[in-house]
Amino acid sequence: VRARQAQIGAGPGRGTVVDPIACHSVRNLTLGVFLCGCVGHMSVPMKQAKVRLYVEQGLGEGQTIPLTKEQAHYLFGVMRMAVGDPVLLFNGRDGEWRCVVTVANKRKGELVCEAQTKVLQMPPDLWLCFAPIKKARTDFIVEKAAEMGAARIVPVSTEFTNSERIRQDRLQAHAVEAAEQCGGTYVPEVSDLVKLDHLLAEWPDGRQLMFCDEAEVGSAKRLAASTGGPWAILIGPEGGFSGSERARLKALPFAHVVSLGPRILRADTAAVAAMTLWQQALGDWP
Repeated sequence: VRARQAQIGAGPGRGTVVDPIACHSVRNLTLGVFLCGCVGHMSVPMKQAKVRLYVEQGLGEGQTIPLTKEQAHYLFGVMRMAVGDPVLLFNGRDGEWRCVVTVANKRKGELVCEAQTKVLQMPPDLWLCFAPIKKARTDFIVEKAAEMGAARIVPVSTEFTNSERIRQDRLQAHAVEAAEQCGGTYVPEVSDLVKLDHLLAEWPDGRQLMFCDEAEVGSAKRLAASTGGPWAILIGPEGGFSGSERARLKALPFAHVVSLGPRILRADTAAVAAMTLWQQALGDWP
């Protein structure tokens, strides 16, 4: 670049001639400042919520939700969340809501609801009735029933049931955890253990029963009913149903005997297979 020459005519009363190189630099600087300003005013994407929790409280815009000691420990002690972090909440009534942490302590905390992210999606009116088995496998049945869309889970005591008692509160907690993980907005109720005789004696009118009979293994008996409405699935214990239980169930006018294939399934596998068949035929699976 050649040295800039003295500008002819520059002087008092004649105006000032602007250096073109300097002018170009000023334009670049102005453009840079303008672009920086635009970037600064661009909207910053919201943080994605990575945790879902079930709560008992009502949910709505601006609602403050206090956390239990266990929930606070999980969010702030285990997940290392802090004030301003987003959390998804649901209560089985008001859908799912995006909330933000406003108070963070390992023993307590608070969230504030910002906006609804999902409306309440109710499952089909389907009960899963099953005979409890070993602890871990009973937990598995409850978890899968919640994930697959059961509206109610009913542990049933039969003549050959191995487990004479259950921890209803522990099984309900497993249903809650399953709903939190699968993205559902509803948590099925887990009932107390009931004897099969009592369950059938108080059977509600209009509810159909899918009776999964292990004695029908390999037969062609499938779920042929095409009507929706209230239903229930009944899964027997590891030892199967007794002869008297089987005879009574087959005689019920609302019972539909179904085979679950050419092989005898374990009780936990049978529960998943039966719910899959029902959901595909009559449920809310597309």
